[in-house]
Amino acid sequence: MRAMFVGHYGVAFAVKTERNKIPLWVLFVAVQLLDCLWAPFVLLGIEKMRVVPGITATNALDLYYMPYTHSLIGALFWSAVAFALYKVGRRNPASNAVALLVGFAVFSHWLLDLIVHRPDLAIYDDTFKVGFGLWNYRTAEYGLEIGILLVGAIVYVTRNRAISRRIGVIIFTAVLVLIQTANTFMRRPPSSDRTFAITALVFYTVFAVVAAFLEKRPATGQLPLDEATRR
Repeated sequence: MRAMFVGHYGVAFAVKTERNKIPLWVLFVAVQLLDCLWAPFVLLGIEKMRVVPGITATNALDLYYMPYTHSLIGALFWSAVAFALYKVGRRNPASNAVALLVGFAVFSHWLLDLIVHRPDLAIYDDTFKVGFGLWNYRTAEYGLEIGILLVGAIVYVTRNRAISRRIGVIIFTAVLVLIQTANTFMRRPPSSDRTFAITALVFYTVFAVVAAFLEKRPATGQLPLDEATRR
């Protein structure tokens, strides 16, 4: 996976509330939508990457051509698509405010990538590339990643009165932390662009399925309403 990986899920956890009723799995897909599109685009040769060991301290990915998914214009386009699909695609159409949250979740991916990527994110097409380059500082990047995930998970847990779901999310978050730790400090460079794209897509799918399971399972045990309100 890429270096900015589980941090994206912190946004998904934080956006989810009982009031907006956006399924957690939808938000898990939304925050990784750009990568979920990027992976098949790489497999089809539409977008391109190569493995260059040592190109950054954190990973070996030279993401040199991603105009359709990771340019600023591309990210805004897919955010608008997500807004429209969520707005009209539900049995009971969502409000503009709720659909905007889904669109924001999609665009948050680009904003977080901007912090960690080297200058490989184009403003439009394949030009004016930007990126603050936190990938070159392994410990700082890891701390940011885990920090965003934990803050989002804490926000989600404190909003949810169901004890069983709290426990499930805590365990899931711990697993994500372990995966990111291995991804940052113990992972070898991928053998090819195709292997990397397939692996990433598999993980994104599995995590969305787990998110759906966490919310579908019966909610057992409730915190007192006044305690949940205080939180």
